Amino acid sequence: MTGFSWEDLWAFLNRRADDVLELTRDHLVVVLISLVLAALIGIGLGILVRNRWVARTTVLTAAAVAITIPSLALLALLSPILGLGWMPTVVALVFYSLLPIIRNTVVGLREVPLPVLEAARGLGLGPTRVLFTVQLPIAWPVIMTGVRVSAQLTVGIAAIAAYVAGPGLGEYIFRGLSSLGSKNALNYALVGTVAVIILALVIDAVLILIARLTTSRGLRV
Repeated sequence: MTGFSWEDLWAFLNRRADDVLELTRDHLVVVLISLVLAALIGIGLGILVRNRWVARTTVLTAAAVAITIPSLALLALLSPILGLGWMPTVVALVFYSLLPIIRNTVVGLREVPLPVLEAARGLGLGPTRVLFTVQLPIAWPVIMTGVRVSAQLTVGIAAIAAYVAGPGLGEYIFRGLSSLGSKNALNYALVGTVAVIILALVIDAVLILIARLTTSRGLRV
């Protein structure tokens, strides 16, 4: 492998700036799509099973076992069924994102103090109104923490999805690793890796801001 040089790296970036921006955009889009789908599914499941011990244990155990499946193995299994590109990538990312969201939704909802729930019921609120006006707002910071964890998982696994021609910065990482010894191998791998790290930090910062803006003022720390 050729040695690292700042001059070569800047020249590489200047030549491929548009390509890097396009790959970053694709990476961001596939992460956002997957995260929104995972949040809808995960929060929904968490709400459904929160008070059912058997269902709650089954769902959380299944999600915990699922996340232990190696990402390359899952992508390899999905590609003959869903083809290459976006579809297997999104399915895999949603698959891996569910556990933190479901778990934090269940924990957040179940940790709402009982006196608060009794007071809400005493005001004549039905179960649905209690859920949406009391439980979810109180549990929201915990739920958003789960979403943040899922976001970081999703950003990293999205890079591995280049294995099945998935969109994003993984293309540069794989290209660099597959061409070790060539002039730009290190530049490809380095640019792809650093861009993934920066993207993960930016997404996390945005989610922190969203969590703060959507959390009741009395619950902010």
